[in-house]
Parts: sequence; structure tokens; C-alpha cells
Amino acid sequence: MEKQTVGNIPEYTVSELSGAVKRAIEDNFGFVRVRGELGRVTRAGSGHVYLDLKDEKAVISGVMWKGVAARLAIRPEQGMEVVATGKMSTFPGQSRYQLIIDSLAPAGVGALMALFEERKKKLAAEGLFAAERKKPLPYLPEVIGVVTSPSGAVIRDILHRLRERFPRHVIVWPTLVQGRGAEEKIAAAINGFNALAPGGPTPRPDVLIVARGGGSLEDLWCFNEEVVARAAAASAIPLISAVGHETDTTLIDYVADRRAPTPTAAAEFAVPVRAELHAEVVNKERRFAQAAARMIETRRAGLVSAARGLGRPEDLLGLSAQRLDRAADGLRAGLRARLDRALTETTRIGAMLNRNLLSARFATGENRVEALWDRVAARADRIVSERRASLASLARILRSVSYQSVLERGFALVRDSEGALVRRMRDAAPGGRGAVQFADGARAVTFGDDAPAASTSTPRAAAPASKGAGKPSLADARRGAANRDASKPAKKGANKSVSGDAEQDADQKGARKPRQQGLFD
Repeated sequence: MEKQTVGNIPEYTVSELSGAVKRAIEDNFGFVRVRGELGRVTRAGSGHVYLDLKDEKAVISGVMWKGVAARLAIRPEQGMEVVATGKMSTFPGQSRYQLIIDSLAPAGVGALMALFEERKKKLAAEGLFAAERKKPLPYLPEVIGVVTSPSGAVIRDILHRLRERFPRHVIVWPTLVQGRGAEEKIAAAINGFNALAPGGPTPRPDVLIVARGGGSLEDLWCFNEEVVARAAAASAIPLISAVGHETDTTLIDYVADRRAPTPTAAAEFAVPVRAELHAEVVNKERRFAQAAARMIETRRAGLVSAARGLGRPEDLLGLSAQRLDRAADGLRAGLRARLDRALTETTRIGAMLNRNLLSARFATGENRVEALWDRVAARADRIVSERRASLASLARILRSVSYQSVLERGFALVRDSEGALVRRMRDAAPGGRGAVQFADGARAVTFGDDAPAASTSTPRAAAPASKGAGKPSLADARRGAANRDASKPAKKGANKSVSGDAEQDADQKGARKPRQQGLFD
């Protein structure tokens, strides 16, 4: 297709113009080195890495293909200052230019050290470097686990030093110690050793050694990754860090339970010297034997001195044995004499005991018991008679003060319909109902309204008292005597009649009691 021109300006399609721009950029910037700070860093599922390089005024997009990203010695992170090498190109689909990166390196040691210090502050703030969380190393471990490269000189140095000092069972977990992906494998090795079950087919180490030889900061950078530092901090097995030489310092050195300047020194920290232990045991054994011998000799000398002061046993026990023999002889004679006296006393008492004597004593006792029983019976009858007379006297007193005696003399009680006493005429309302109680019973009455007629006759004067006034007559004396006889307790044979009279009196008294209910039925 011929290009149309408007004046001197040629006409392009979009693709043609985009291709021309791409060729112009690639021809002029075929190989460039760009220094800047990493901005956005994105790892795609395909393995490609997309990032931004920026400074104070501009931003350039960059891309690293999967093969290049796998060869990187460090993991690109946001904020890291780097130097990227590659060529400039364009991405026609979005009309933007980008840097296709062939290599990426930190912008000098200063950038890596700044990142190292930043991570160090972060982990220290979380308490991973605290001394109180560090675990003590076992004095003599049975199994030692080593995380290192199986082909380097480090493992040979560790095994050689362990063989010289104290041979132990060593388990090596082979892993990368440099390059891309080494940090993940080191962390997996530490976690794998901790995941071993005690008593399993693979023995669980008592101490771990993470070791690597010397190198540059970039070579040791995998030990500065957070994943390695956090795995070392979370290890339940005591861990010794032996990375690089004495002047090399990594983050794992701060979180480890013990830092060794070299892998050989880590082996020395892990086990003691067997020869020194043997010499120490022999020395302690010799000192123990000497101390035991001195103690036995001191005790023997003390025993000999004490034996001299004690004297011979026969001299100490002779007098006591003689006193014991004499006491035994006296005891035997005393027992014999006591037995003879007891037999004589028994014979004497037995002679005094006969049937007639016992019968006489029994008869005397029986007579005494009968006499005492007669006295008890007489006393009981007297007490009963006295109590009966007292009861009769109290009954007479009760009758004399009772209102029934007043009724017997001709008086009467007037009660209203509620059973209350009527003491005044005004309390008996005309037409009201009530009751009059006599000595032998009660009658219902109705109160009238007529006033009683005044008596016109004058009361008769009392008959003058006779000459013997104030003295009881013969008939009164006889009635008093009869009452006293009735109050006395009845003799034998008269109990029945007395009790019958008492029952009759009780019936009469019961009949004299006023009816409290049913007076007006």
C-alpha cells in the first residue's frame, strides 16, 4: 500500500509507527546500565518479574524473564537500590517503553548494608535477639545435626574436629548455601530437623549447626533473609550459627543460641574434648580415693582413742552382772516365801468357812431385810394418809371461797344473753333476755320494765342476842365434829363408802355448774 502524503508529512498506521518507535529505541539504547530504587516488584505465575526503577523525578518499567530471575543472587525488594543492566524496548500493547533486564545487582555494598540494618531493627523490635529466649547448649549431645553443603570443605572440617574432640553421631541435611532459592532450602532444613520425632527411625538431633564458609556480602546474603532468621528463632533444638569467617556477620548470628566465628569453632562448641574429660574423671577419681582414705584413717584413729577411754567390756559389765545375780537370787527366795504365806492364809480362811456359819449369816440378813420392808410399808401408809388429809383440807378451803357457797345461802347470779354478769339494774334492758343461776341450776328469764314496789313495812329489828351469843351452840358443835370426822381418811373397810360419797359430791358439784350453752334453746 502506498503511503499517502499531506504536504511533506508521511502517513503511518498504528503498527508501523509503534514498530518504528521500537526500532529507534532499541537501536539507540541496545545496552544500558540504569541505577535507581526499586518500586513495585511483582512476580508473575509464569516466573517473570515485573518491577519499577525510579528516582526523584521519573519511573521506568522493567521486566526480567524467568531464566534471568532464577539466576539472581539476591531477592529484589521494594526500596532496594540496584543497578540494572539490559536494553530498552517498547511494549506496543500499552504504548510504553520498558527496560528488559539481563542482570540486577545491588548498587554497592552500602545498599545491602542499609537493607541489612533495616531488617535487623525489625527483628530486634520483635524480640528475636533477646538473650532470655536463647537456649543453653547440651554438654554432651548424642546426635548433632548439620545444615550445610555436602560438597564443601565446611562439613569435612566439622567432622574432623568432632572426631578429634569427641566422636558423635552426625546427621547432615544437604542444602544450598548460596544463590537463588538457598534461603528457602536452609529454612526447610532447620524446620525438618525440628519435625523429627524423638525415638523415631531417624534420631532427632540434640544440637544443630548451620555452617558455611567465607564469602562476600552477596554470597552470604541468603543468611540475611527473614525466612532463615525466623526459622532459626523458632527452632526448639539449640542452634549454633557458623556462617563465614569471624568478621562476617549475618542475621542468623543474632537469632542463633550461640554464634561461632568459624565452622570448626562450632564443632568445638558442640562437644567437649574427650581426652580432657577422661583426664578430669581420672583426677576426680584419684581425689575421691584419697579423700575416702583420709576419712577412714581419721575415723579409725578416733575409734582407737575412744576405745582407750572406755576400758575393757568385762570390767564395765562385771559389777552389773554381779548385782543382777544377787537380785535374781533374792527374787527367787521372795517369791517362795510369798507363796508359802498365801497358802497358809488360804488354809486359815478355808477353815473358817462352813455351812452353819453361812446359814446363820444368811438368816440374820433376811430378818433385817424383812424389818426394813415393814418399816418402808408403814412409812408409805403414813405418807399416803397425810397427803389425803392435806388434800381434803384444801378441798374444804376451795369450797369455802367458791361462789357456789354463796349460791347455797340463797343468792343468785343474773347473766345477760351473752353470758356476762348483770350487776346493775340499768344493765338489764327491758324486754332483754337473760338467765338466773341458782345453787342447783339456771333459768332463762326476760327482763320486765316495771320497777319494784317500795316496801312500806319497816324491817324487823334483829332479835337480841341471847346470853350465849357469839358462842357456838351444841348443834353447831356436833355438825363441826361430824365434818371433821368426814374429812379424816377412812379406815380399812370403809374405803368403798367414802369413795361413793365423794363421787356423789362430785356429781352434785357438776350439776351446780351453770350451763354456758343452750340456756335459751
